[in-house]
Amino acid sequence: MPSSVRLTLAGELGHDIDGAWWPRTDNIGGELPELVAVLTSRLGEIIDIKVNWSSVAAPPKLDSYGWEGRRHHVMTINGHSARAKLLIVPYRTSTALAVMVLRRAADLAINPAHRVTRAFRIADSIVRAAVAESAFHFAVSPVSPPARVTKC
Repeated sequence: MPSSVRLTLAGELGHDIDGAWWPRTDNIGGELPELVAVLTSRLGEIIDIKVNWSSVAAPPKLDSYGWEGRRHHVMTINGHSARAKLLIVPYRTSTALAVMVLRRAADLAINPAHRVTRAFRIADSIVRAAVAESAFHFAVSPVSPPARVTKC
C-alpha cells in the first residue's frame, strides 16, 4: 500500500532545510510513526527528533497575512545514517501553496509557468524564512541515542 505521508526530501541532505512534511491533521503526534517509518529508509534507524516549537505554539497560517511575523515549525530528524531538517506545512494550508512549499523546501524542479504564480512567490518567501530560522535555531550536534523527542 502506498504511503499517505506528504513529504519531500532533497536529493542531498545537510542543508538548513532539507524538505517539508505536510501532515493531514493537527495531530502530528498521531502521524509521526508513519513519518518515521518512511524516513527510516533514507536516514537509517531514527534515534532523535528535535522541534523548534512548544506544545502551545500554533503554526503560522500560511494562507493569510501575518505568517511573516510567526516562527515556522521545523523538525530535525536524526537517523543512524543521516539527518534531515523538515519544514512543517500546517495541515490547513491550501493545496496549491502546500505543494509549492513542499517542492521549494526540497529544492525540486518547478515548472517555469508556475514560477510566476502567487503560490510560488509566497512559498519561496516561506522557505527562505524557514531557512534563516533553521540556521539560527538548530546547531549542528552529533547524533546520539536514545530515540526521543526534544524541544529546542
